[in-house]
Amino acid sequence: MNPFITITNFTSHQVLLLFADFVLALMLLFATRIFLKSRVKSKPEDMLASQDNFAYGISFAGSLVAMAIILSGAISSGMRSDFIEDFSRMLSYGIYGLILIRVGTYLFDRIALNQLDKWQELYNKNISVSIVDAASAIAIAIVIRELLIWVHGLSVYTVIAVTVGFVIAFCVLIIVTRMKEKEYAKNNQADSMQKAFKLGQEALALRFSGQLISTSLAVSAAGQFFIFDPATLVSALLGWSAIALIMILLVSTISRIAKHFILWKVNLVTEVDHQHNIGVASIEMATSISIALILTSLIG
Repeated sequence: MNPFITITNFTSHQVLLLFADFVLALMLLFATRIFLKSRVKSKPEDMLASQDNFAYGISFAGSLVAMAIILSGAISSGMRSDFIEDFSRMLSYGIYGLILIRVGTYLFDRIALNQLDKWQELYNKNISVSIVDAASAIAIAIVIRELLIWVHGLSVYTVIAVTVGFVIAFCVLIIVTRMKEKEYAKNNQADSMQKAFKLGQEALALRFSGQLISTSLAVSAAGQFFIFDPATLVSALLGWSAIALIMILLVSTISRIAKHFILWKVNLVTEVDHQHNIGVASIEMATSISIALILTSLIG
């Protein structure tokens, strides 16, 4: 008997299924590139190499990471016992995940970032907009991944659960974005956060990205309190929403306290909003994500 298969408790059939999943995942990642190619005025290779468009590269990277996150959820949700069933589930969730990412980022651009043209800003090499774009894609993907792991198998009920959960999480991200906009306006004489992004405020984009991703982690963690059951799907999703709001409030509160001690005697508004201090903003982003990860691990 093959010692590798014995040690890992995998049969040769399961190894073949794993290999098939991996190949399919790579194909879906390539599909992400094809989609991005259709949304820009120039070819990706020209944007990245000839024009040295770092902003487009950051946005591209965010989309790839987002797709990989979703695929990891699709892989984790299966038992790999039947090739056809496993392949169908992986392909279906992969394609549907890609669609949700595209729909989510499109709506986020139109609703949350309604004061700027994202693709034009990326074409103009706006790094701050690309950072926010990458973060929004990753944030949406984190929630979709948790939903894919939460549901079991592939059925009408699982698709409904993933779709409704996605809509709820998206609404939460929009609400958080509006709250951060109001907070920014309050600290900057009614100035617009989106205008700051358009002007290339990279430090602000980093901080906001951390807030988006930490929010998505908090929403994902709320799913640990509920078990997927088609008979109680509505109550489970409503409960998920309620717990998610509590988790977001908890993560936000603890993050503020943590930043106060980690960045002791540092005026965050002055350093990030006014002086565009990328170093301080990076620490803020890392702190927000770290707190969310710790709380998620404790709950899970």
